Amino acid sequence: MTRVLIADDEPMIRAGVRAVLSTDPDIEIVAEAGDGHEAVELVRLHRPDVAVLDVRMPRTNGIDAAAEISRTVSGTGIIMLTTFGEDDYILRALGCGAAGFLIKSGEPEELIAGVRAVADGAAYLSPKVAARVVAHLASGGAGARAGRRAAAREKVAGLTPRERQVLSFLGSGLSNGQIARRLHVVEGTVKAHVSSVLSRLGVDNRAAAAVMAHEAGVVPAHAAEDG
Repeated sequence: MTRVLIADDEPMIRAGVRAVLSTDPDIEIVAEAGDGHEAVELVRLHRPDVAVLDVRMPRTNGIDAAAEISRTVSGTGIIMLTTFGEDDYILRALGCGAAGFLIKSGEPEELIAGVRAVADGAAYLSPKVAARVVAHLASGGAGARAGRRAAAREKVAGLTPRERQVLSFLGSGLSNGQIARRLHVVEGTVKAHVSSVLSRLGVDNRAAAAVMAHEAGVVPAHAAEDG
């Protein structure tokens, strides 16, 4: 059973998220919060597997709440709910320990897939989020876009073939277990590859590595999900 906390200052949004997640019998909503401060307190109390946080909330916003949860509560994965136009917030959240990013207007199936992935230790960027983040990073014009892509490709070129393969799977939102099944190796081997990939790329977490994978163009157009 995956235990989830939902935090959003709009009751209707919380109800919608709860309704979607409740369609999965393996997901349990353990708490709801109306602002970031309450979210942090409830995460400390309930220790959920995943906290789904709105970016903009009163008292403490979602970014600061994510940073505090990452700093003080181990074992809780964080998914940020964003709207179009909040690209800067997404980039800030990458440095605050968030592992998943979803657009509020996205498909309900993406929310369930994101919660499952983050609960399983993976990073999850909805296709719309990944596209907007990469576009935002390149918004300085053609030269900036080419420069970022070239820098990402240069870093990725320094990886071993197996590490590049693992990075591609990270960018597709696969967990260590799913990657292990794809590569026919034990999960511990995948963990070692992931650690090496993060170190070589100079990033702090899987979500940031996933963004770089998209920038470098090493993520397949679509990736079939494992069970």
